[in-house]
This record gives sequence, structure tokens and C-alpha cells, in this order.
Amino acid sequence: MLNYKKLVKFLGFKLGTLMILLMAVSVISFILIEISPTDPVRIYVGEMSISQEKLNDLNEYWGVNQSLYVKVVNWLDNLAHGNLGISLIYRIPVTEVISERFSASFMLMFLSWIFSGVLGFFLGVLAGFKRGTFIDKGVKIYSYVIYAAPVFWIAMILLMIFSVELGWFPSGLAVPIGKVSGSVTLLEWLHRLVLPVLTLSITGIAQIALFTRSKLIEVSSSDYFLFAKARGEKGWSLIKRHGIRNILLPAITLQFLSFSELFGGTVLVEQVFSYPGLGQAAVTAGTQSDIPLLLGIVLVSTIFVFCGNSIADLLYKFVDPRIRESEANDF
Repeated sequence: MLNYKKLVKFLGFKLGTLMILLMAVSVISFILIEISPTDPVRIYVGEMSISQEKLNDLNEYWGVNQSLYVKVVNWLDNLAHGNLGISLIYRIPVTEVISERFSASFMLMFLSWIFSGVLGFFLGVLAGFKRGTFIDKGVKIYSYVIYAAPVFWIAMILLMIFSVELGWFPSGLAVPIGKVSGSVTLLEWLHRLVLPVLTLSITGIAQIALFTRSKLIEVSSSDYFLFAKARGEKGWSLIKRHGIRNILLPAITLQFLSFSELFGGTVLVEQVFSYPGLGQAAVTAGTQSDIPLLLGIVLVSTIFVFCGNSIADLLYKFVDPRIRESEANDF
């Protein structure tokens, strides 16, 4: 039965952990970027020709000449007030850039995450159930090949086949050229999401399929599974009652722990398909030394991965009956 006090305690502990993690990531990331040979003032000025006096004023405005300690304190103070600074590339607040780009990337990652999880789990169960057959061998070959292939290479292959050769899908961008995002129909938007989602999905399927197959084979050798088989249970009913229930929890764990890999894959996929998401913004910020935007994306990605792991911890209470029984009056 749901215990709200323990739920609040759990969420409070996770929130406190997140604050400490963000503090550490903020300081370490800021120091690493600060000691790198980047000049934010020169990046901001670009190719413009300005006087030395104006350059000195900009150095003072950006705090370039301040000590590292003062810079870190000021950065943390601004961060505490929700101020991530101004993007040197887009010349607007970092929060606005991240908000716009993350909304585009989130749907791409969410659809890919759902498809890869469901299909990967299904293929893993099927391969484990049909162990040793051509179905099992086919799933393993597919998983090994895809798991070893770079995600950007798969994206380029799909792009050449389905966009360049067949012309079924557009080669990139989130909206057609010449249109604003508000005037794009749902069908047009989904049409441009097919190839990026397909790329991330087929690469994510491999890991969850191999893991699920391995766990199902392991469960099939357990005493309770063999005992159920000896009682006359067989086929799909045996797998459903004594197999899936015991491999669902580790599969969910792996799926939520894949958030970091999903975000990394999104960065490469968005570059190949010129998709204007958070991953492409991260690459642009890194290559053009947009320090405020890069730091903001680092923090957002940290929160994203941490939330995925926390949700997995929370779902343990509802999925695994052993945990529910061992923790009386817990969630």
C-alpha cells in the first residue's frame, strides 16, 4: 500500500542528491572550461574590429580578469538565481535556447526510447524462448552487428537509402524549408522524425534484446522454473508466468540507465539529419566555444540522466513483488 511519508522521504533524498550532484558538476565543468584556452570575449566579438579600450571594457564586463575563485562563486550565485547567462552564438538567454531545443530533442528521444525498449524486450524474450533456433540466431546476429556499428554510420546509411536514393523521407531539418514551426502540420513533423527515430531505435534495440535474452536463459535454469516445467507447464504460458515476471525488473533498470547513451546518440543523429535539437546545440556550443550554453547543456543533461535513474529506483517498488513484501508499508 502506498505510504506517502516514505514517498516524500524518498523524493526528498533524491532531490538532495541531485542538488549535490549539480553543485559538483557545475564547479568541475566550470573549472575545466575556465582553464581551457578559450577567450569568451574574442568569441563574442568575432571578426569585428574594436578598439583596445572597448575590448578592455568587455573583459571587465565578462569578468575575464577576475580570479578563478571569484568566477566560480559568481557562477554558482547566478545559477542559484536561475541565470545561466547569455548565449554567445544566439545572443539570447541560455534558458531560452535550451527550452526551445530540448522540446525538439525530447520527442525524438522519447519515441526512440519507447520503440527500442518495447521491441528490444520482445525480441529478447523471443530469442530466449526460441533458444538455438534460426530466430535466436537472427536476433543475435542483428544485435551484435548493430551494437558494434557507430550510430552516425547507421544514420548515414539510412539517409542515403531512404532519403537520397528512394526519396521517401526528407534529408534533414525539423520543418520544411521556408516554413515556421507554428505552420507545420503534425504529419509533416512526424514525417521528418521517422529517420532520426528509426536510427536511435534500431541501435537501442540491440542492447536490451541481448540482455533480455541472457536473463531469460538464466531464469530458465532456475529451480522454480524447472519445478514449474515439471508440473506440466510449458510453452508461452510458462515463459509468461515464470520468465517475464522475473526479467522485467532488470530490463526496466537497463532501459532507464540507457538515458546517458540515448542522449549521446541523439547528439550524433541530430548532426547527421541537421535536426535542430539540444544535441546539435551542444556540438555547436562546443565547436564555437559558447561557454554559457555549453555549461547549461551539461547541467540539463545531468538532470535528464539522474531523473531516468531515479524513476527506475521508484518503479522497483511497483514491479518487483519481493521488494514490496520485504519493505512493509512501503510505496
